[in-house]
Amino acid sequence: MTTGVRRRMGVEERRQQLIGVALELFSRRSPDEVSIDEIASAAGISRPLVYHYFPGKLSLYEAALKRASDDLAARFVEPREGPLGARLLRVMGRFFDFVDEHGPGFSALMRGGPAVGSSTTNALIDAVRQAAYVQILSHLDVQRPPARLELVIRSWISLAESTALIWLDGRRIPRAELEAQLVHDFAALAAVSAAYDEEMAALLRRILKDEPADGPFTDLVGRIVALAS
Repeated sequence: MTTGVRRRMGVEERRQQLIGVALELFSRRSPDEVSIDEIASAAGISRPLVYHYFPGKLSLYEAALKRASDDLAARFVEPREGPLGARLLRVMGRFFDFVDEHGPGFSALMRGGPAVGSSTTNALIDAVRQAAYVQILSHLDVQRPPARLELVIRSWISLAESTALIWLDGRRIPRAELEAQLVHDFAALAAVSAAYDEEMAALLRRILKDEPADGPFTDLVGRIVALAS
């Protein structure tokens, strides 16, 4: 039988609860539209008590962003097993899961929100991009990337971000198609770079050698051949 007596939370437990509540609200609406009063109400505490744990909405937003950025970075982690195309497709699936779950917050972060431009926010965004970059290098089994490869990977990460933002604006293109297209985009960027650089060409040949007939990279080659015929 429920007694109706609330359990008193410790300081860190309450902080984590507030971060979770704020992240949930920021995921549904732009952080600019979420008030401290709403966060307090959703957490079941008073407005002054929120300020006891966080000096303001900006600090709470940054804490929620830190949890979200850790989550997003973790979605680029993938076992180094099987062909690269299939691995990247699974990564894109998890990336778009995050975008789908945190749409307004993701959009506000990338386009402008209450903490955009702060050193903390910029550092968190850069950390996610760097984590994604390191993971892709790991999948390519490259320890010291040449300049062209770094350009390809970082350009592709930026492309994934911008593609997600466009998709959120109405979801006019099927999500699964965009996930596959982004994997194709990675191969296309690598292929263009390979046309100018033998080291990149050798890397691309190594990647394609392990691709199955029904893999996304092979699918791209078939689509290009069909266009040219």
